[in-house]
Amino acid sequence: MQDKKTMQMVQLAILTAIVLLMAFTPLGYLRTGGLSISLLTIPVAIGAMILGPGAGAVLGTIFGLTSFYQCFGMSVIGTAMLGINPFFTFLVCVPTRALMGFVTGIVFRAARKRDRTRILSYYIGGLSAACFNTLFYMSTLLLCFWNTEYLQSINATLGNLNPLVFVFVFVGINGAIELPSCCLVAGTISKTLEKAFKLNPAMAK
Repeated sequence: MQDKKTMQMVQLAILTAIVLLMAFTPLGYLRTGGLSISLLTIPVAIGAMILGPGAGAVLGTIFGLTSFYQCFGMSVIGTAMLGINPFFTFLVCVPTRALMGFVTGIVFRAARKRDRTRILSYYIGGLSAACFNTLFYMSTLLLCFWNTEYLQSINATLGNLNPLVFVFVFVGINGAIELPSCCLVAGTISKTLEKAFKLNPAMAK
């Protein structure tokens, strides 16, 4: 039992290092002029699936903290939000990613119980991570900043859309890259790790 816990801690530490490496290199954020296309959902999803919802929450929190750090001059929209309200900016960046990691682990565990192939559930988990990341981030962004001059000026350039349509337009390109990449990469890597190390994700906490 002690060896198993030690192995899980080592695996969590490795994934944490990967999140940090990606966060501070071009591997993690692809700049598009507005939102950044983030690939950090991939290691978070992997951790949530092979180590459980708790690990997903930890990795998601680390992802969120790096995202908040990007708001200090490295992200256009993040820097603007920080100038308007630092506390709301923190809420948009950090708790949303922690929740994403946790819920991804829950969804994967539920899907695995019904997955006779033991394969499909991994791709469901990877896809859910990208979906929840966008859902939680954008919903909190709108709740905290929708009525600000900054977001309304962006919305004006898009034709004064309602909030729902604004979300689809604003994250359209990002979602088109994040969703399939997280689904395919996180799903494939997680399933490969399960086979290689004979893991039992159903027992992960």
